[in-house]
Amino acid sequence: MRRADRLFQILQYLRGGRLITAAQLAERLEVTPRTIYRDVAHLIGSGVPIDGEAGVGYLMREGYDLPPLMFTQEEIVALVSGARLLQSWGGTKMAAAAEEALVKIDAVLPDAARPLVGQVSVHALETPWHQGHWRDYLDCFESAAQDHIRLQMSYRDEAGQETARVVRPLGVWFWGKVWTAVCWCELREGFRMFRLDRVADLQELDRFRPAKGQTLKDFYDSGCYRP
Repeated sequence: MRRADRLFQILQYLRGGRLITAAQLAERLEVTPRTIYRDVAHLIGSGVPIDGEAGVGYLMREGYDLPPLMFTQEEIVALVSGARLLQSWGGTKMAAAAEEALVKIDAVLPDAARPLVGQVSVHALETPWHQGHWRDYLDCFESAAQDHIRLQMSYRDEAGQETARVVRPLGVWFWGKVWTAVCWCELREGFRMFRLDRVADLQELDRFRPAKGQTLKDFYDSGCYRP
């Protein structure tokens, strides 16, 4: 979790005059109490009126709160529409995060703007095609691309022929109906795009170091837009 996100979460836990200890914050945010001490000191130094001390607990004085986020109507439509699309078409973890994002957006909007969230007329419905392991595979490919994790998979081509591949994920693309993963394929020794609905099995291996000629920039430069 980025520090900015962690500071925001600490403020959320302190809202409403709740007393909470550094140990409780550390457990919820999965960091050490020492990290919480530094974060709270940073917030106090930034002008947030937090009372308390290590070993006792922290309390945010009444009357202080985060200012409401000011989005235009078009921005609200864009944010809500994007979250709804990911709820229906994203990975399992993406869908859960999108739902949580909608809750947070509703919570921080000014009262006058809050009804706009429910009035957004863009919707995305699931179909039987959405069922299957591909949603979990999408999360796996996305995180593997971020963390540079090699993946071993069984992949079926258009004819149904299955091959074993070891790939280095570079990113995932949505084509309006299907997701594909752009990878460096160690079997073919080149860039390949794999449809996630054709992945039969997927396992994480070890970390890889991006190599010259095998990066996402190299993929774009090469024009290798083929499955």
